[in-house]
Amino acid sequence: MMKGTSSFGKHHNKTHTLCCRCGSKAYHLQKSTCGKCGYPAKRKRKYNWSAKAKRRNTTGTGRMRHLKKVYRRFRNGPKVHCWKESLSLRVKPK
Repeated sequence: MMKGTSSFGKHHNKTHTLCCRCGSKAYHLQKSTCGKCGYPAKRKRKYNWSAKAKRRNTTGTGRMRHLKKVYRRFRNGPKVHCWKESLSLRVKPK
């Protein structure tokens, strides 16, 4: 048998399936680990030798539902409550 095209025709089993953490088709079925995010390891897989991959998956590439509010609050400064002024502006009922 040849080592090229004819051999690759025999490859009809799936080694990788979708990962439930990162969604990529890199979850190895026999090893039970994801080649992209490292699932089921607690820490997410990332290496310094791939700066582009780190850039794709870092903070700011998603929705940032909480952090964008934190950044906005930090820029605008803390809320200052002027209780006495607000009380004096209110109309007192007779």
